[in-house]
Amino acid sequence: MSDKVREFVSFSIYLLIVLIVSYLFVHFVAQRTIVNGRSMEDTLFDGDNLLVDKISYRFNDPERFDVIVFKYVHEKNTYYVKRVIGLPGETVQIDNNGGIYINGSKIEEHYGFEKMESAGIAANPITLGENEYFVLGDNRNNSSDSRAAQVGPINKSIIVGKAWIRMWPLHDAGKVANIK
Repeated sequence: MSDKVREFVSFSIYLLIVLIVSYLFVHFVAQRTIVNGRSMEDTLFDGDNLLVDKISYRFNDPERFDVIVFKYVHEKNTYYVKRVIGLPGETVQIDNNGGIYINGSKIEEHYGFEKMESAGIAANPITLGENEYFVLGDNRNNSSDSRAAQVGPINKSIIVGKAWIRMWPLHDAGKVANIK
């Protein structure tokens, strides 16, 4: 075999390995998602490019206050970015003053400072089922989230992953705030 043929075969194998690793990374480890809308302001903004960690929730469950990305089941290729508020088995309710109660106890928050104008379906207690999560946008009065009947509590099976890194815009690049 000539040197040129060996170089070509070696390059082809290298290229094939790079393509396979890239495919596996994008499909099983991470995904790029673009924030569309204002529902997560002041944490994330319209047009922010995120890298989503798709592997963590294969081994662990989402935790309260994680920022997650999930599939919107009523529209193909549409993803929502929201914050986890209620966990499986918990009862969630929002009062007339915008207070969020988990199992009857008001939770303390460090975002979503404006008073929620609408409790939506959470005006009455909602008990989450196994693998169900209650999510809210940080910009509570400009968010289609679990308070809306068309979204409701979301099942773990539609969660793509945890918002991990903001890649764009560069001046805001860094780890996404998953406040505990």
